[in-house]
Formats: sequence, C-alpha cells, structure tokens
Amino acid sequence: MNAFDLSGKAAVVTGGNGGIGLGIARGLSAAGARILLVGRNEEKGAAAVAEFGADKAAFLAADVTRKSECEALVAAAVEKFGRLDILVNNAGVSLRKAPETYTEDEWRTILETNLSSVFFASQAAHPVMKRGGGGKIITIGSVMSVLAAPYSAPYAASKGGVLQLTKALATAWAADNIQVNAILPGWIDTDMTKTARKVVTGLHEHVLARTPAARWGEPGDLAGAAVFLASPASDFVTGAGLPVDGGYMVKA
Repeated sequence: MNAFDLSGKAAVVTGGNGGIGLGIARGLSAAGARILLVGRNEEKGAAAVAEFGADKAAFLAADVTRKSECEALVAAAVEKFGRLDILVNNAGVSLRKAPETYTEDEWRTILETNLSSVFFASQAAHPVMKRGGGGKIITIGSVMSVLAAPYSAPYAASKGGVLQLTKALATAWAADNIQVNAILPGWIDTDMTKTARKVVTGLHEHVLARTPAARWGEPGDLAGAAVFLASPASDFVTGAGLPVDGGYMVKA
C-alpha cells in the first residue's frame, strides 16, 4: 500500500476546521501528511489542531476569497513544513432559496467563496509545487456540479464552475507533474446540510429515497477518495470528477 502513503507530505485544506474539510484532513493525517487547516473560525481551528497534535497540524485564519490571503496561506505552509505537496480546495458556502430572491451581495459571496477561492489558492500553490517537482490539487465540487435544484442557482453555478476549472487546470499543469482532480460529494451530514434540511421541505426523505446507499454521507466518507487523489496512486489521474455520493447521481 505504499502508493497511498503520504508520509513526509505537506497539505493545505481550506475550510479544514469542520465538516467535509475536517473529514478529509483526518484521512490525510492518518495516511501520514502534515496539514495546515485554513478557515475563519479560530476556536474550531484550535480544536482541530488539538485533535491532530501541534506536530502534525497547524491552523491559519484566512479569507480565501482574497488572492493575497491565498498567497499568504501557501507561504505559511511552506514556512511551517518546508514544502507543499497537496492542496484541498474545500471552503464553501450555500444559501438556499428561489433564484429571483438572491441579492447581488449573496450571489457574489457564494461565487467568490466557492469558485474564486479555488482559482486563487491553486494559482498560489502552482509555482511552489512546480519547483518541488509536482503536486496534487483536489477541488471539492458537488453533485450540483452536474445536477441542479430550484433552490441552488448560485451554488450550482459555482460548483459547475469548480468542475470545469478543475479540468482546465489539469490540462494546463500536467506538464508540471501537478494532478488536479475534483471530488463531487453527495448529501453529506454537516452543519451546512442540517441548515438545508430546515429550509427545504422534505429534503431528508428525498435524499434517502434517491440515494441507493439509503443514507446520508458522513464527512469521513470523503477521506478515502482524498487520500487516493493526494497520493502517488493517482499519478495518472487528472481532470477527473469523482462522485462520492452513495449512488445519488446514477439513480434515475
């Protein structure tokens, strides 16, 4: 299983102090990687670092919608660990309501958090990874990268953009030995989706009925896919979108 070994590797996980990001960080850490967790909530960040241990993880508060802060977080990872091998672009937000009711600020916040941050962080990571001989960039899309719902217009637009951006970066940076792939989570039980269940009538029952696995996902369900895409096992995989959804997208 050496192909999945991340010992000696350094990773950045945006939105890594909770939810899907923390589930992925746990998987990367278990495989041997040291991790810089990035988020806005310092209390949650400190709790996550305590879980891993200060020798295996650190936390940085940053606004990933700003290019300068993405550059700073990459620099912080290099300063802390001496290298950067893996970037997981996980930071994201959602607001569920009818498309005609979104304000301009709400639209921009969702697009900038979910899509612009992926571009800026990947831009910042690219020269470091190139100098180091290669790297792995993992973006977090969604089943909404492909599907859509009446209450998800800006979210679906942003996640569709994430998948297409993933493909574009994969073709651009393959010559630098940087593989860029997306994970497309289904309905995962997080604080974000708990809010969704309060807003969208019947959502819980719909997810159970449509998902062949007949359950909601857990953040830890993303860990295996992330370790695969972060490890040498995926060296000939790039530009892919990997659903981790219990079969949600293949159900007619």
